[in-house]
Amino acid sequence: MGLMERRVNRVTEALKSHGFFGGRTRALSRRIPVRGPSGGAHPRRVSIAPKTPDAAKPEEPAAPAKAEEPEKTPKKEKGGKGRDGKDGGKEGKEGKDGKEPKGKSGKAGGPGPSKKKPVPDNPNFRYIVRLAGADLDGQRAAALALTGVRGVGLRVAEVACRLASVDPREMIGNIPEATVDGLEALLGSLPQKLPPWMLNHPVDYVTGEVHHLIGPDLETGRRDDVNQMKMIRSYRGVRHERGQKVRGQRTRSNGRTGMAAGVIKKAAKEAAASKGKEGGAAPAAAAAPAAAAPAAAAPAAGAKKATPEKKA
Repeated sequence: MGLMERRVNRVTEALKSHGFFGGRTRALSRRIPVRGPSGGAHPRRVSIAPKTPDAAKPEEPAAPAKAEEPEKTPKKEKGGKGRDGKDGGKEGKEGKDGKEPKGKSGKAGGPGPSKKKPVPDNPNFRYIVRLAGADLDGQRAAALALTGVRGVGLRVAEVACRLASVDPREMIGNIPEATVDGLEALLGSLPQKLPPWMLNHPVDYVTGEVHHLIGPDLETGRRDDVNQMKMIRSYRGVRHERGQKVRGQRTRSNGRTGMAAGVIKKAAKEAAASKGKEGGAAPAAAAAPAAAAPAAAAPAAGAKKATPEKKA
């Protein structure tokens, strides 16, 4: 062993004896001594043996309480194949889902929001009201129920309720019959109480009067106007006769009536071809007897000329 190795061993043993050979942590623990229970200094990582054996056992932490596990539902047996198996499979699906049917409100098993009409308390309530040839629902508001009459819109119905001093929100079945008759009479006299722009027949071209047609009179008046336009041969009347659009709309792509153009052309071509075949066969049959007649006449003339020569 050389001199250098001996010096290294000495330094190593010295460092071990003083506690500096274990690295940075041992050096720090050596520099900052910790006082033990006996008052003497010891390294930080050295544990002191207890005086009594009971103190040596560390206190075990209390085991956490186990959460109660929910009971598992028993699985249903799967059915076999065949019809019985199909039924069993359906039952298994129902048990697997385990959900109650939802109502309209979205809650499981809860009934949906009911939209029932209020039950009237009036003993004389009428569920069906007859007005201007129409049966109206008695549980609807007066203004809305009047729109069930042909020729009466919501605006005209509200105006009629105001003129007749009727609450437009009151159910028409609660209104007395006399008031309903007054409403019907008021609808017939609207031209005298409303401006012409609110009427559906402001000018009668025959009498020049102003009308507001309701009920069956509306359809009759419309039919009479169309027939009059057809009789005078106006542009609108001709368009009505042909079944075409009347108010200047495009007819290239919309409002096409009758058969398709391609079908008509094909049928016309077939008819023309059949007529041509029939016409060509008849003239040929007529020309054949006409050509045979001159051929038969020519030999007869030759025979007549030959007989006089023999006599000579």
